[in-house]
Amino acid sequence: MSKSGKANISLDSGFHFDEVDPKSSNVTQAETHKLLSLFPHLGALLATTTPLSGQTDAVSEPLGDLIGFVNQVDPTQGLVFAGTGFNTIFRPQSPQTPTPLPVPVPGSDNILELNLTTETLSFAAPLGSVPNRGSGTQGDIFLNAVPYVQSISDVTTLPATGIHFEPGMWLAVPPTTLPPETQTIYTRMASIPHGVTINAQGISLGRTAGKVPFANITVNINPFPIGGAQNPPSQPFFPSQTVTNQNTARIPQNLAPFATTITQAMLDNPNVVLANEIASQNMQSFVTLIITTDAAGLLPTPPPNPTTPPAPPVTKPPGFGGGTDDIAFLLGDNNTPPKKPNANAFKMTAVFWIETILQSIVVPPCKANGLPITIQAAPVAGSSLRPTFTLTPPYDILQPTTITVSYIQIQYSQSVFLNFNGLTWPHVSVATLIPADPIVVPASVWP
Repeated sequence: MSKSGKANISLDSGFHFDEVDPKSSNVTQAETHKLLSLFPHLGALLATTTPLSGQTDAVSEPLGDLIGFVNQVDPTQGLVFAGTGFNTIFRPQSPQTPTPLPVPVPGSDNILELNLTTETLSFAAPLGSVPNRGSGTQGDIFLNAVPYVQSISDVTTLPATGIHFEPGMWLAVPPTTLPPETQTIYTRMASIPHGVTINAQGISLGRTAGKVPFANITVNINPFPIGGAQNPPSQPFFPSQTVTNQNTARIPQNLAPFATTITQAMLDNPNVVLANEIASQNMQSFVTLIITTDAAGLLPTPPPNPTTPPAPPVTKPPGFGGGTDDIAFLLGDNNTPPKKPNANAFKMTAVFWIETILQSIVVPPCKANGLPITIQAAPVAGSSLRPTFTLTPPYDILQPTTITVSYIQIQYSQSVFLNFNGLTWPHVSVATLIPADPIVVPASVWP
């Protein structure tokens, strides 16, 4: 557990992924092997051909821009982010199990569910050096990975309801000659308890100064015919996409009580939620990660028809692997075309922004007694997120003193495309996450 009490994941103390030494003669005795099976954390304390510096190197192989997911104070420890977001999903509506709505909507084959969310995203320490063997002209490569667990709850109404759980890991894959990749490829692998696994690959656009330009980055939840065109948000596909319609196939059905928290702008473009969160922030810079399960390495709009797909597009560098894999219930009847999926999650795309935020905090008068103090940032207009900082003044503070501290914030916008009832249904999730534990203020910030 993190100090904040939020769930975290961790590796056994001393665990460090690496290749097995082919020349080692230091054979593990049977008694030692039994001891390690009971207490694996003792492995790092036993005699080994790896020097101590290597045993404690939690990062090891380069992580590239995934370094934003690593605890910078102590890389051997995990890092927990928490925050809020917004989720939209069109769910199938079967007449066999109709969703009870305050005002029934006979004949609807779908329900639009809207969720105001809270989220925890917990990262473990990096794995180290994960060997992948090359063949022919491609030599061996070493990956590094950051494992994570994500949990999301609906807080539109109380009590809160868990709606998403996802264990997985982010991989950094170094440049290769076969296939010809000149830059690091970033991969997110995950499992979702609805019966879907994903392998999404992509690239980093690098670091950009300033604030994420969300005015130019939009996302559209409009369903569209499989393989067809998607209408703009100004032409909603269903009445449930208009907030003032109170008797539609939607949860919540009546949005009047949510006039300030679920707006038409949010339904037209959920990325508005992200823009509102950073409107009053002082963002120094951000890193952009773009990933997709589209193995062609492209992001077609609309997605191709998975039942009768067109000729695959010509792959452009970087070429990605990856894809989604669903349980039989989601895929439906695969024996006789056309397929009849209950909800085939055939594609996912996501953009993650790893942002550096500058925060001014006021330190009250206090003594330099070597004891840390904790300060919460002042409220920011348009946001409920207030990071907490822990600091140890190096000298007596005689009057309120303002210092500026930087910290990492994560924002993401994710779209999962579901096929059922002849349509492709975008399922969009967005969130803003800040460190869940107090952020350690470095000594260098003091004037």
